[in-house]
Amino acid sequence: MNSWVDTIFPFIIYALLSILLIALIILIINLIKTIMKVNKVVDDVNYKASRLNGLFEIIDMTTDSLVSFNDKIISFVSNGIVSFFTKKSKKKKKGEDEDE
Repeated sequence: MNSWVDTIFPFIIYALLSILLIALIILIINLIKTIMKVNKVVDDVNYKASRLNGLFEIIDMTTDSLVSFNDKIISFVSNGIVSFFTKKSKKKKKGEDEDE
């Protein structure tokens, strides 16, 4: 009985190790293929993003110019409102000083 186990057991272990080795080789090959596909997708995304950088720069410059224009308009309007109210209050103060 003991000799039978000694002869069959190593054969079973070697067969299982061979199957495991073949499965790992297949897994590694599939993993390499997947990494190559992912690398192609990343390269494609980088290429498309670099082509859009010019568009984003144009949008950024347009936004900056609109904000600058908007700030000038708001400053003009607010200065007009402030000067309008300060003129009224100065006229009231002059009128009050003359009444006394």
